Amino acid sequence: MAERRWRTSDFDYHLPDDLIAQTPSPTRGASRLLVLDRATGACTDREFASLLDLIPPGDLLVLNSTRVRHARFVGTRDGGGKAEILLLHPIDGERWLAMGRPGRALRVGRVVHLGDAAGLEILAVREDGFREVRFVGGEAGDLIDRFGQLPLPPYITREPDASDDDRYQTVFAERVGSVAAPTAGLHFTETLLGRLRQRGVTIASLDLEVGPGTFRPIEHDDPTEHPMHEERYEIPETLARAVQDARQRSAGIWAVGTTVVRALESAADPAGGIQPGRAATRLMIVPGHTFRVVDHLITNFHLPRSTLLMLVAALAGHERTMQAYQHAVAARYRFYSYGDAMCII
Repeated sequence: MAERRWRTSDFDYHLPDDLIAQTPSPTRGASRLLVLDRATGACTDREFASLLDLIPPGDLLVLNSTRVRHARFVGTRDGGGKAEILLLHPIDGERWLAMGRPGRALRVGRVVHLGDAAGLEILAVREDGFREVRFVGGEAGDLIDRFGQLPLPPYITREPDASDDDRYQTVFAERVGSVAAPTAGLHFTETLLGRLRQRGVTIASLDLEVGPGTFRPIEHDDPTEHPMHEERYEIPETLARAVQDARQRSAGIWAVGTTVVRALESAADPAGGIQPGRAATRLMIVPGHTFRVVDHLITNFHLPRSTLLMLVAALAGHERTMQAYQHAVAARYRFYSYGDAMCII
């Protein structure tokens, strides 16, 4: 049988605007969990804490420990107009790779003024539209602390407040490097992680720097024409050993979030192990992908026609994934970064 050619329109669904979560749940971990059995297609409505019943002792749970940088800067141009800069990552000791808007106004030599003689100078404009920038009027670290804002996703229409500094970071976040949170991890509390460990679940982590491309829509109806964004990741030796041990024991490997899936599958070797170290991935996972490492996925609900929804469908099956999303809409689950969660078993 010929392999199906997927179209971006195959991953579309209708989402009422009022289901897009603008704020997190009242308390961390108090989210709903839609459990999808990929063997039967059955959907079960649970609470997030029921992961204690779903993850067997001895299985491996993999987290993304990246921390979100205060990477959004709102300032003014020389003519007084508003401008925004989003830092992506440092290039060297002085320059940063960044996105900026309005793009036409942010040409080489222009400065986005932040206040108190501080600003961000445009040093270069790359072919892909990204900017190389540097801080002026102070040290980068100090100016990030003073003027940087948490970059909430574009579908959250309010401005960030003090509560986001806590709730848009996971409780296990470590090294700063991302411009978006690994949102499936936002549901976990220290208590839940401790109870999973007590149950005998092995917990390990990697670091993948979530980039703005995670929100980038697919503009072509042929997904293979989509220029997949690059994300940098680091896999420690301890995780590589934990994956090898789980494989030897025939234990399940649970990925917390699509970012963990991308890193693990990018680092996979033919035997199902993973290579430790630093690397970058442009891996795009669509139905038909052969998973070498990941067995189960805990994830939030994703945008229509997105690469993340395609990744979920690759693991759970296209038809069952889209049926699960229809169920989630009908049951009024909360969607996207601050929304509820889904578990593929």
